[in-house]
Amino acid sequence: MADIKKRLPCNVPGDFFVDASCIDCDICTEIAPAIFGKGKDSACVIKQPKAKEEEEKALMALLSCPVGAIGTRSKEGVREVIKKFPAKIEDGVYRCGLSSKKSYGAMSYFILHPDGNWMIDSPRENAHLLKNIASLGGLKYIFLTHEDDVADAEFYAKAFNAQVIIHERDAHAYPKADIKVSGDDPTNMGDFTIIPTPGHTAGHMVLLYKNFLFTGDHLWYSPERKRLWASEEYCWYSWSHQLKSIKRLLDFRFEWVLPGHGRSIKMSHKEIKRQIKELLLMYNF
Repeated sequence: MADIKKRLPCNVPGDFFVDASCIDCDICTEIAPAIFGKGKDSACVIKQPKAKEEEEKALMALLSCPVGAIGTRSKEGVREVIKKFPAKIEDGVYRCGLSSKKSYGAMSYFILHPDGNWMIDSPRENAHLLKNIASLGGLKYIFLTHEDDVADAEFYAKAFNAQVIIHERDAHAYPKADIKVSGDDPTNMGDFTIIPTPGHTAGHMVLLYKNFLFTGDHLWYSPERKRLWASEEYCWYSWSHQLKSIKRLLDFRFEWVLPGHGRSIKMSHKEIKRQIKELLLMYNF
């Protein structure tokens, strides 16, 4: 629970606040960007919610914070808001919310599919979310983009007897995985395409479904730069491999970039290609 005594000075006055335990994971700015913004090495409340929808978004961010750094004087509405997870994005794609400290607050996703539902990376263990996912038909697959964002995948896999997918180069993070992808060639599984993208980690992968690309820690939108971005600073394996993997994305068509960390974005396929090419040029690649 957030501590009012540790309330950060960057918060605007009002009920909602971020305290000093914030790890600057960006989950709140993704869920409620009108309410939460960037401070110095932390998130901050930049506007107090007024309308009901703003209040709900703020509470969804509070529930999703992996370290409980968001607080409010009133807990009214929390029990109702947790029913909103997974939260719909569009076309059967949802945000799971309820991020885990184990994955440094990475966002996870849920796909409703007639041949069996998918989870992309894992939220933290939560009985309410488990019940909500069960009401949507459970899970057939849990796709792990890379070793950092495994979190509580085992909890959800056991609950739904779901098959866990991970690349063999990152499989030490989930040795019991049912499907271990090998090599660097794309793999099709019905409507889904698994694309190995080594760089951030040796076994990093992204998942393409319709117009949605689930990018893990490979590529994201940066509001500060107003463009698609990737980070050498947070590349744990090979930056040259990551740039090569980013270039590979030019071969695929998508309009949504849905990352684990960083902001999601929807833009035209043409604009995505332009921004990827510009990003590569910045690094003379």
